Amino acid sequence: MPNSQPEQLKCQTLTYVENMRLPCAPYGRYLYAAGMPIPVLYASAYAAMTRHLYGDLQGLEERERREWIGYLQSHQDEDGLFRDAAIHNQQMFEGDPEWCGRRHLSCYVVAALACLGVVAEKPQRWLDPFCEPGGMEGWLESRDWAEQPDIVGNEVLNVGALLQYARDFQCHPHAGDTMRRLLAWLNDHYLDAETGLWGGLDNREPLNLARSVHAASRLWSLYFHDHQPIPYMERAIDTLLRMQNPRGGFGWGMYNQENPWNSSAIEDMDAIDPLARMSTLTEYRREDVHMALARALPWVLVNQNEDDGGFVFMRDVCFSYGHELMMSEADVSAMLPTWLRTQSLAVMAQVLPDSVVGAIPWQFCECPGVQFWRGGR
Repeated sequence: MPNSQPEQLKCQTLTYVENMRLPCAPYGRYLYAAGMPIPVLYASAYAAMTRHLYGDLQGLEERERREWIGYLQSHQDEDGLFRDAAIHNQQMFEGDPEWCGRRHLSCYVVAALACLGVVAEKPQRWLDPFCEPGGMEGWLESRDWAEQPDIVGNEVLNVGALLQYARDFQCHPHAGDTMRRLLAWLNDHYLDAETGLWGGLDNREPLNLARSVHAASRLWSLYFHDHQPIPYMERAIDTLLRMQNPRGGFGWGMYNQENPWNSSAIEDMDAIDPLARMSTLTEYRREDVHMALARALPWVLVNQNEDDGGFVFMRDVCFSYGHELMMSEADVSAMLPTWLRTQSLAVMAQVLPDSVVGAIPWQFCECPGVQFWRGGR
């Protein structure tokens, strides 16, 4: 484990984030990983979210805060979504796909803006078709729930989280009712009462189960944020606990089939986040959940690099986040995993107060998506 002291963990992580910032540019421009030639908007959002978790944004000078906010706001299109010209319509983002395009980026940018204390300037006009009668239901039914629930989970979270944002931060007149319709549809479609998961995959296969959990973790986020009951929560807890591998993580090959127990930052977060939240909502297997999270904690910390303080997506494996400007070689730190694993630590701390991360005064942001904390007690 790179370090076991709260102040060291915080200092090393924030040092890495600071080292990814371009020093001779207006404030808020960040590289995705060391060696990248230009900054990307995703990295700027991850920097704001990671620093906010540690309470580090409170020390920003007014000029720094203003420049950072201006940089983020300058990327908003007239329809309300955000676009980064450096990656838009290229490589994985070609065609602006619903699961990873502007909608996905926008979820992180609005969260970063919330961490910086402001609201996106332009309304989310792109949501209007979903708010029409039958618009949300028709779109949900058109998704490929049977074969690609992991992709669908991202698609639905992108729409749902930005609906919640439009409702809570921008006073969208129809977003609240549309959000209720979305959750009502999820309660009645493609939901397996035996596992608490959505989709049509054969979840007896570990890789299929991992893909279904990936989908569910995104849908559960919408429920958690709106304080709505989790469908079949006890079965969902059973399923998530079954996901833990002998190393303490929750990977079963989504990103590394040759070494499936070498779990990625996404796979770990997919289980850690809902397990922690669910353990505050029910006493069912609460001790088992806390034991599982205690086992996961050292595994998450193993993925921090001692030399620079950042985190890796997964050990011994290079990873591309869909574009050449967002990639990292094996065991090289990057901004996405640094934020993801820091978020995992912050969430675990809420139910493991006596752990090394429990001693850190984490700060959450009530923006929809992931970086909020709404437990049951």
